Amino acid sequence: MQIVETSNEGLKRAYALTIAANDIAALVEGEVKKITPQVRMPGFRPGKVPANLVRKMHGPALHQQALEASIREAMDKLVAEKGLRPATQPDVALVDGYEEGKDAELTVALEVLPEITAPAIDGLKLERLIIEVSDDEVDDAIGRIAQGQKRYNDAPEGTVAADGDQLVIDFAGSVDGVAFDGGTAADQPLELGSGRFIPGFEEQLVGVKAGDERTITVTFPADYPAENLAGQDAQFAITVKAVKQAAEFTADDEFAKSLGLESIEQLRGLIKGQIEQENGGLTRTAMKRSLLDQLAAGHDFAVPPSMVEAEFAQIWQQLTSEAEKEEDPAAAMAEIESEKDDYRKIAERRVRLGLLLSEIGQANGVQVTANEMEMLMRQAAQQYREQDRQRFIDYIRSDALAAAQLRAPLYEDKVVDFLFDKAEVTERNVTREELQAVIEADETGKPAEVKPAKAAPKKAAKKAKEEAPAEDAALVEAEDDDKPAKKAPAKKNVAEEAPAAEAAADAEAAAPKKKAPAKKKAADA
Repeated sequence: MQIVETSNEGLKRAYALTIAANDIAALVEGEVKKITPQVRMPGFRPGKVPANLVRKMHGPALHQQALEASIREAMDKLVAEKGLRPATQPDVALVDGYEEGKDAELTVALEVLPEITAPAIDGLKLERLIIEVSDDEVDDAIGRIAQGQKRYNDAPEGTVAADGDQLVIDFAGSVDGVAFDGGTAADQPLELGSGRFIPGFEEQLVGVKAGDERTITVTFPADYPAENLAGQDAQFAITVKAVKQAAEFTADDEFAKSLGLESIEQLRGLIKGQIEQENGGLTRTAMKRSLLDQLAAGHDFAVPPSMVEAEFAQIWQQLTSEAEKEEDPAAAMAEIESEKDDYRKIAERRVRLGLLLSEIGQANGVQVTANEMEMLMRQAAQQYREQDRQRFIDYIRSDALAAAQLRAPLYEDKVVDFLFDKAEVTERNVTREELQAVIEADETGKPAEVKPAKAAPKKAAKKAKEEAPAEDAALVEAEDDDKPAKKAPAKKNVAEEAPAAEAAADAEAAAPKKKAPAKKKAADA
């Protein structure tokens, strides 16, 4: 085989390869000899079919197989002889005009990984920002649980309903005198001021008493999910069957037992532990950001353009998807379009950091063990239907690229933990707001707007939510506490600039992604 380098520019390489016709023919003859004993043909005993007939019957298929095998072998030889580390799957093309019996001429174009000197990891200095969990924070969290677990007692006769009280009502809704689906209910509980019913509904019931009958008019929002009701005026005939007032809440053992726990101290311990875990995640994020900033500041080398484009495509897909969910998608898209170049720089930074972490990990023997990989596969398989899980695991085991992509996040975390252990770390107590401001600061170091802390322990509150009564679907605004709130388009947040996972895990993972088995459809779940 002949190899001629035709281009060497930056990280891009191009070659012309020539595979001798005799080499291809030798592979074909080898296959003919291999399959001849298995060929069956009328008029010949098994295994006695002449080779020339076998060649005539199966020649084109055998030649195609031989050509493909020759190309694979040629690529392996090219990579080995030139010491190449492909960053992407090489683009291999057979020169037009190739005919059987002639030399095969190939063109090969690829990008290679840059040569990176293993960086010195001495002298790293990091600050661990710690949030102490206060008793008040735990009390507030318990109060939020209690809010969802609220109990009501019958109010004294003649009590006038106010915000915070619960009504038990019957209602019948209509539009232009015609009842509509979902507009009727009996013994429906409704907390005034909760905002769970459409705007104007609850407000018109403030001041009612048990036994009152009232007809109110409300307007369904223009974006209401039911198109036949969106923007329509509706009348509701309401009968107030009871007025209830919230029972006084006491954070005691009885309250904890209502949540399935043994004591209030156990509840407090669970909540404190969960808040500490959440705070620990924020602390790690801030430390990782500082670490990546230091690595990025000390290294500036060229990165493969195709890897940058692939990373940018992922960033852009996320941004555009989030923009489409905004109240004004066009304005959101215009905003991210104006910062497109900045996001491309972020993609380049991610790839560079990924390659850098990969080099550090390899130089220092950081590995993902077989047991860890097995656990990763089984965890990832849980997203598929039970009958497809083993197929997914087999796919990962058989595909080195897919395995590298699955391994990537854990590998990156292990390299980061290795660097944490090597760094000089100091500690400082901060508030949650201060820590969030550090995490959300943009690349210039300008602090982001400090947002109020939210630490609602969802696990402890789950039981309360499950027991809460469900309002009628036709009246309740589209709202679900378990769904994430809509986000504005992601800003250029360094904390979000995780290294490109493929590079951080393994150079092999920088090749084009292959698709894993399709996830189960919602209908099949």
